[in-house]
Amino acid sequence: MEIACLDLEGVLIPEIWIDFAERTGIEALKATTRDIPDYDVLMQQRLRLLEENGLGLPDIQAVIADMRPMEGAREFLDWLRARFQVVILSDTFYEFAAPLMEQLGWPTLLCHRLETDNLGKVVDYNIRQVNPKRQAVLAFKTLYYRIIAAGDSYNDTTMLAEADAGILFKAPDNVISEFPQFPAVHSYEDLKKEFLKASNRNLSL
Repeated sequence: MEIACLDLEGVLIPEIWIDFAERTGIEALKATTRDIPDYDVLMQQRLRLLEENGLGLPDIQAVIADMRPMEGAREFLDWLRARFQVVILSDTFYEFAAPLMEQLGWPTLLCHRLETDNLGKVVDYNIRQVNPKRQAVLAFKTLYYRIIAAGDSYNDTTMLAEADAGILFKAPDNVISEFPQFPAVHSYEDLKKEFLKASNRNLSL
């Protein structure tokens, strides 16, 4: 059996922090793992910027409430779930993701949690484990599943490398050039074809 492991932001939904940055006008909050490979460095920068600007979880959730999955994402996910077991592996937070997961039909999501105080200030974050995407793929492989993974950022590359087949989807040029071993596609139709090509079963569009 095969499991499809997908990143969330940039693959199925827009980047939450970028939308939030555009809404608040805080340019530095646009940084993602496409720009800063070290997730802890990135998150410490985000927490500092939230503190400096007096923003908390309710402010972020208000932006998320208006967000929608990327065009074609739900249809692609339904197509994928008809052919594979599907798990979303993300460095987002459950406190962010719920409204968008509902719009995607509640796929299985493994991600992180935020710590907030009683006023909604984000005081810390708790990652599920170190290198969680790669570790999830490793765990599935111990259950004798074959893994095909897709993502768009630096923090996806260890997952792609550990999978039996890895695919870059809508990745920026810097990630594509640094990881030429992974096929890179930019549309859901082409992503479907890469999943079919990577599968060891006789599947069709």
